[in-house]
Amino acid sequence: MRGVGRRYCLGGPWVLRGIDLDLAEGTLLRVEGVNGTGKSTLLRLLAGIDAPTEGRVTGRPRTAYVPERFPAALPFTAAGYLTHLGRIHGLPRRTAKERAGGWLERFGAAAHAGTPLAELSKGTSQKVAVAQALLADPELLVLDEAWTGLDTRARAELDRAVHERVMAGATVVFVDHDPKRLADREHARYAVTGATLKPVAPEPLPAPRTAPLPGFVLIDVTGAEDTPLPPQLPGCPQELAGSGGSRTLRVAAARSDDLLRALLAARPPWHIEGVRGP
Repeated sequence: MRGVGRRYCLGGPWVLRGIDLDLAEGTLLRVEGVNGTGKSTLLRLLAGIDAPTEGRVTGRPRTAYVPERFPAALPFTAAGYLTHLGRIHGLPRRTAKERAGGWLERFGAAAHAGTPLAELSKGTSQKVAVAQALLADPELLVLDEAWTGLDTRARAELDRAVHERVMAGATVVFVDHDPKRLADREHARYAVTGATLKPVAPEPLPAPRTAPLPGFVLIDVTGAEDTPLPPQLPGCPQELAGSGGSRTLRVAAARSDDLLRALLAARPPWHIEGVRGP
């Protein structure tokens, strides 16, 4: 973005003005600000849904967008809509259909594949909205409060999907009302205020929750909120601390590799945030 500004009528107030922004590959960027400051306008400009009134946006790669409000009253079933969107993204019909089913399954909405969009609940509609943005492996993923309306399992699944896209080299820009959403993974944070975009300084990293003992390893993991750890984990790890989906486990160093493999193979998998100790 170079000198980008946006207003909605000639002579009207500028919602955004003088915006300069570079988005690098493989990065996660959070946009924050109070309601009505122009966050959604910024995201729509990034996604190419709106055109700037002044300035220019260049270099936009293959892009997918989840709006704040999904237009569910469309003449499709959930699977039919996703397949149709996959074809628009250039996927072969068979591939589009397979990916549609896969994403509905992943977000816990497979049972509604044949349900007309207009008959879906708000939460299931939101799952379809998120799935349509992910099924073609976008290089730029723009999420406007995409977690709103999702259940706990689906929110955690979207967290994982965002992480996967970033690890694959994509750029993800998101707005979410939860200040802790992906806070430990974001590369940059910006605030929309007074029609401008300002970088927000990162908060200092917290101190380690506890120190490892000789011969033991501490493993910090995250999973779906309130999901218990898998039973009978190798090494009989001791859970030292945890809140929401975060855990710190202590295990004998000799069994740490076995424990890591078991956590990664669990369904749903646990994400390894750090390993401390010998």
